[in-house]
Amino acid sequence: MAKKKSNIFAIVIMFFLFAMISFVTGLQNPFGVIVKNQFGASNFMSQLGNAANFIAYAFMGLPAGFLLAKKGYKFTSLSAVVVGFVGVGIMYLSGRFESFGIYLLGAFVSGFSMCMLNTVVNPMLNTLGGGGNRGNQLIQWGGSLNSLSATIVPVFVGYLIGNAANARISDANPALFIAMGIFAAAFLIILFSYIPEPELEAAEKDTEKKAGTMETVKGALSFKHFIFGIIAIFLYVGVEVGIPNFVNLYMTSPAVGISAAVAGTVVGMYWFLMLCGRLIGGAIGGKVSSRTMMTVVSSVAVVLLCLGMFLGDSTTIKFPAITSDLKFSLEAIPLGVMFFILCGLCTSVMWGSIFNLAVEGLGKYTSIASGLFMVMVCGGGILPLIQGVVADGTSYLTSYIVIILAVVYILWYALSGSKVKKNA
Repeated sequence: MAKKKSNIFAIVIMFFLFAMISFVTGLQNPFGVIVKNQFGASNFMSQLGNAANFIAYAFMGLPAGFLLAKKGYKFTSLSAVVVGFVGVGIMYLSGRFESFGIYLLGAFVSGFSMCMLNTVVNPMLNTLGGGGNRGNQLIQWGGSLNSLSATIVPVFVGYLIGNAANARISDANPALFIAMGIFAAAFLIILFSYIPEPELEAAEKDTEKKAGTMETVKGALSFKHFIFGIIAIFLYVGVEVGIPNFVNLYMTSPAVGISAAVAGTVVGMYWFLMLCGRLIGGAIGGKVSSRTMMTVVSSVAVVLLCLGMFLGDSTTIKFPAITSDLKFSLEAIPLGVMFFILCGLCTSVMWGSIFNLAVEGLGKYTSIASGLFMVMVCGGGILPLIQGVVADGTSYLTSYIVIILAVVYILWYALSGSKVKKNA
């Protein structure tokens, strides 16, 4: 009975860390609007902070997997929150010195922390759930808190910066202080908490002692469905980030002229719909397979993205929003934006489903596989950069072709690429 309670508490801690990941990562969305106006950045440059945050995963993903395999969940978690505190602190200094370069450095260091935390929470929740549908279900529940946190960030920072044309990094200081406070509290909670270390204990009994070596990397990569899975996660994170980032840039552009506060609320709705989708995914995850979830949501996402891209600003609709003076109202937004926002329901369950399918049958390679997964999260920085180049050369709406092609691959992975198969 005591063991069950301990596992429940460990699950709660992992959920808490899931929320932290999205809060800090989500800062890069409204910050893209800030730097675009404060430093006169192009669409490409406005995504550099987001890119720095995610490209850090490419550098830290594998080391984080090795660290997890050798030192366990608790040590990796504590290290991650310390690095996160430092990263957000550097972002705060960028506001004091009004330096775009320092901001990018802070985003990059924060990315190290987010990578380490992601490396911990996904395999931990999957393990605590016993893998399979139950493991996917726990990841979806944790993802719900992740989405709740992500919903709050653009709305909160949008309110703080007010008029996008006059926005400065220092305007977002309250959000940075909250982030640093979360990291400090998390360190103390984790430090005095019991977190089970099933894989670390198993590795200590392994006479081959290959945990955290290149042998485990080769072992994980011997599974074709895992290789296809890390490509899918590369594209998925780019999709998840690219959709709301460019909706925000599109709405706050001079051509559309929507205030940062209203745009932040609309973007927040995307993350809120992700929250709703993950709650639904968590509720049905024990009965509906990850493959079925992925097939349905990726198919619907392709349709919604095409509608958003081709309908664009042909007409407007009234959308619930919070204005800069904290009043609720129905604001006119382009019709196409609504369809982009609805994609939040589809992207909601993709992360957990892809992870669950990709690590199926990996056994002792799960920890290092999680590290390899984190390397590929850099897609969240690279795909929006590509989308930014397309947007600079054509238009915001045309740039969504990049997102559509990525979702088509994810659909293929759900239908075929995720079938468990080991290389010869």
